[in-house]
Amino acid sequence: MRRVAIYPGSFDPPTLGHLDVVERATKLFDEVIVAVGVNSSKDPLLTADQRIDALRKSIVGLPDVWVDKFSGLLVDYARRQGACAIIRGLRATADFEYEFQMAMVNRRLQSDIESVFLMTNWEYSYLSSSIVREVAILGGDISEMVPKAVSELVAEALKDRKPAS
Repeated sequence: MRRVAIYPGSFDPPTLGHLDVVERATKLFDEVIVAVGVNSSKDPLLTADQRIDALRKSIVGLPDVWVDKFSGLLVDYARRQGACAIIRGLRATADFEYEFQMAMVNRRLQSDIESVFLMTNWEYSYLSSSIVREVAILGGDISEMVPKAVSELVAEALKDRKPAS
């Protein structure tokens, strides 16, 4: 039986830290699904389809990794995909409290799906999509924070974005 893991997130935009977690998850699981969460109450920089496209371009060459989107409860999606685990990346101890709470809720809802925490490589420990978004919106260089395809997509998205008033 193949061991399938879900790596969920908003990935707005995907960072090198996200890819680091995906690459390391492939060593632990037979298949990794990078699942873009769709939340209609948020105002993302990139559309769900743009995030999916960015991730697909970024994972080229990684075997048994694919990208999908989901809405609703993560554990329901994971169950439908036949996953045995949910992957969560941790950058620092501050991430752990929130992720621990989510893992406990997920365990309560679906006890047979484990939460697996992977520490990101130290060189990406400062990265978050929020920080990358802010740097990009303010005109900074994000090329060393995201894959090249993502940098190009963000630049294109910012051209189409109306400036905040």
